[in-house]
Amino acid sequence: MSYKRISLLLSFLLAIIALRAASVVQESHLFAVNDGVALHLDIYRSDSASILPQPCLIFVFGGGFKEGKRDAPLYERYFHYFAKRGFAVASIDYRLGMKGEKAPGPLHYKPLRNAIHMAVADLYAATVYLLEHAAELHIEPTLFVISGSSAGAITVLQADYMKQNNHLLAKKLPEPFRYAGVISFAGGIFSNEGLPSYKTPPAPTLFFHGTADRLVPYNKAGLFHLGMYGSSQLVKRFRERHYPFIFYSIEDVGHEVSEYPMQEYLPDIEKFIKEMVFDRRQWMTEIRHKDLLRQSDNSSTPASYYN
Repeated sequence: MSYKRISLLLSFLLAIIALRAASVVQESHLFAVNDGVALHLDIYRSDSASILPQPCLIFVFGGGFKEGKRDAPLYERYFHYFAKRGFAVASIDYRLGMKGEKAPGPLHYKPLRNAIHMAVADLYAATVYLLEHAAELHIEPTLFVISGSSAGAITVLQADYMKQNNHLLAKKLPEPFRYAGVISFAGGIFSNEGLPSYKTPPAPTLFFHGTADRLVPYNKAGLFHLGMYGSSQLVKRFRERHYPFIFYSIEDVGHEVSEYPMQEYLPDIEKFIKEMVFDRRQWMTEIRHKDLLRQSDNSSTPASYYN
């Protein structure tokens, strides 16, 4: 290895060390007012970040589309981890369409479907805002990775699905914009056409899901072609069509998988972004993980959660 190459490598490593040692700063922006609801986003970044454009990691919080906050303390470690690694992390608001609604089911699905569409529309609005202000916010417009927990995971999976299928809502996004990656913590896609199919390939996707999840199904919940298709069903489609993905199937664990990977799997998430998004590796990987020391709470169901 040449002296020049060694020097460049050392400079890069020192820059990364300095960035990770820095503190994280937060700034808030109003990105839309939809149905009279003011929607804000918080951007987290290192105070040592350069003025070069940064990849943007968008986060959508969980809460069954009836509750939740973009700045809930349980997400802070996730935001700070990636801010210190050179990302602009944007945590967004969205309208809570299931607030005050009864539990969804095969004969009572329209409120949930409408809530999902509202959240997707607000995610698109936040995306457009970040794209329009990319230069002043020092964001790289070709590197938007969307991530979400529970209802937020449904939102990001649905958003990429609708974009790749030219859904009317996706017309809000400019052409030829595409999300560069998707990260789902216990999510799924609502479909009335059976197992979702993509007209154009989806973004590389990282799935986390517990096999005992009773709130957002690991497999499918619904009737005939109508229902929520969970991670294992979506991975079936990804594998069939050779779409790149990584699937962490967490055995005998319930809906808590929507939260704890953001504390315990941070290096795995970072590796996914580096290899599948930045380096564009075309991998299909399924990981079955069993934690013998973790006791799961499998009591949450739609009926108990919404009542």
